[in-house]
Order: sequence, then C-alpha cells, then structure tokens
Amino acid sequence: MLPSVQRITRIAIVAIFPVIAAAQPGDAAEWDKIVEAARKEGTVTVSVPTSAELRKQFETGFKSEYPGIDLELSVARGSANINKIIEEQKAGARTVDLHMGGTTSIITGLLANHMLEPVMSSMVLPKVRDEKNWWGGHIWADNAKKYIYTFTAYMTETVWYNPELVKAEEITSWDSLLEPKWKGKIAILDPRTPGSGESTWAFLLRVKGESYLKRLAAQEMMVGRNLRQLAEAVARGKSAVSIGLSYYTYSPFIKAGLSVKPVSSIQEGYYAASGSGNIVIIKNAPHPNASKVFVNWLLSRDGQAAVTKALGQPTRRYDVETGWTKEFGHTSAKEILTPEKYDELENGSEEVVYRFRKPAMQLAEKLFR
Repeated sequence: MLPSVQRITRIAIVAIFPVIAAAQPGDAAEWDKIVEAARKEGTVTVSVPTSAELRKQFETGFKSEYPGIDLELSVARGSANINKIIEEQKAGARTVDLHMGGTTSIITGLLANHMLEPVMSSMVLPKVRDEKNWWGGHIWADNAKKYIYTFTAYMTETVWYNPELVKAEEITSWDSLLEPKWKGKIAILDPRTPGSGESTWAFLLRVKGESYLKRLAAQEMMVGRNLRQLAEAVARGKSAVSIGLSYYTYSPFIKAGLSVKPVSSIQEGYYAASGSGNIVIIKNAPHPNASKVFVNWLLSRDGQAAVTKALGQPTRRYDVETGWTKEFGHTSAKEILTPEKYDELENGSEEVVYRFRKPAMQLAEKLFR
C-alpha cells in the first residue's frame, strides 16, 4: 500500500472575488459583463498538450459557445510550454493566459517561480463552482490548494505493446520488462524531463526501488521526447513495448488501423493520475476576462466532455460519461475508487513531486547520460 501523500479538501464556496464589482458571484448579470469584457479583449491564449484532437475539440467547442473571443492555442509538451512562459514573464512579456497540462512542470516551474493566480475566483458559474458536480469535490495539486486545479482523475495504464510482437500474458509484472528478450525493444518517454515517462519512473522508484530502475535502464531502451516518434516505433514494430505513452499519443495510429494495446493487468498495479487535466492561470494574464470565460467553459460539462473525448483522460465531473475510457487504458477514478483511495494512490501532488518525482528525475539523469 502506498503512503498517503495528499489530503483532498472539499471547499464550500461562500464568496468569489469578482472581476466586476456589484453583482454576486454566479449572478447572470455579472457573467454577462464578464463575457462582454472578454469580447472586448478579443482573445484568450492557452498552452495545451500536443493533441490534434484536443485542438479540434477546443476550437470548435469554445468558439461555437463564445463567438467573438478568439482562442489561440500554444501546442507543445508541457515542459516546453512552461519554459516559454517563464522566459516571457522574466522578460516582461505576457502572451499566455492559461496553461493546461501535467503537474511536475507546473509545480517546479510556474508555482516555484510564483507565476500563478488563484483559480477559484475565476470559477464563476454555479455549474462549475458547485463541488457537488465533481467527484471528490474540488481537488488541487498544490499544497496551498488554490493554484493548480485538477479536473481529471483515473488509474492510468502507461505500458503499451504491439500484439504482433508481444503476447499479453508475457507482461504480468514490472519485473517482466527486465527479461533479456526485451533488451533493445522498449521505448520510454524520457524520464529526465517532466511528463508521463517521468511520472511512471517516479512511481517505479516508489514501488520497486532504485535497484530496479538501474536494471531497467540497462535494457538499452529507446529514450526520447518526441511522443509521436516513440508511438510510431511501437505501432510499426521497431519497438515492442513503450513506457510513459498513453491513448492520446497512440490515437492516430489506432484510427489508422495499427495494432497497439495497453497492458491492463500488472501485478504491482499502476498509479492514480490526473494526466494533462490540470489548469492554472498565469499571473497578470493579458486577457483576464477572457481567461475567466475559458476556465468556466473548460470546467463545464461541454468542456470536460471535449477533454475526455480528445485525450481519453476521464473528467471528475459526474455529468460526463467516462466508462468508455477504460478501453484505452484510463479507468475513471469515479468508477472504481473512493476519494480517499485516490488520495493514497495519486502521483501528481506537490508533495509527491518533491518527495519522489524530482529524486527520480535526478536518478534518471545519472543513468541515461
């Protein structure tokens, strides 16, 4: 059993600090004023993961609901997007309003550099603000429980394989990957940088220990940061197994008819994750009202349905169907876990990042020189 590393706090919202004074939070008149001010700003800029389907879902969904507000998406791996934001902020430039992605790069980059604004004050609409709409109430990745809002929660399967090269029964434990027959046939998302590869690597440090990781590194794995290149290696048979890749990376190959599958049953299990399902607001955002509009759309039923459909990462909203994501390696937390169990298994909170994920990255730096 993994150690408990985070207390999920359910917050009863009694007040919101409004952008435009006078009306009560969630009041229709207040919301209309925010939307009107957002249209005058004209644009909201959001950095998001590398997913063509997510771009499509966001552009069509948000623009159809809020015409007159352009949505500009900065599409890249989370660490690359965050490095860009930090460089711009330090140079006095502000182009990005919001960032959506995994927690490690947010915590060690934006949070550590005090570049975030509280999220709750932007959750204006009752359908977003009411914790009863969310499995687990309101969940935060940061210790202060106000800067990094987590809207997805699931058990993640981060080992995928090519069925033409691997039989499902050949991988029943993480120890299976140490067998000589897989030497030179495993692809892994670089665990030296924030991402799912690093997250899985940290989980393995927790449950298997440093000696295991040293033996795994000796398997002459294909280590890379290009998600599509790693997925293609498995889909086309250059590699047999991958670590750290998930459904949305493999989606184009699955749709093209190539055979890749997640390892669903593994002896030591997997960790609970939020994946890319975390939203933060950049301090001194250039389009503050448009940012609020996007936050409320993103955390609405339609926005969460778009995220879940695009990434296969199930939302915590009760009013969005998530049962289907299990087929693609992501079993929704609301289907199988209690909030307390999620708290025990989660792998992305600020405490976990500093206790396990940063040390795991440091070890990877030594092993993959």
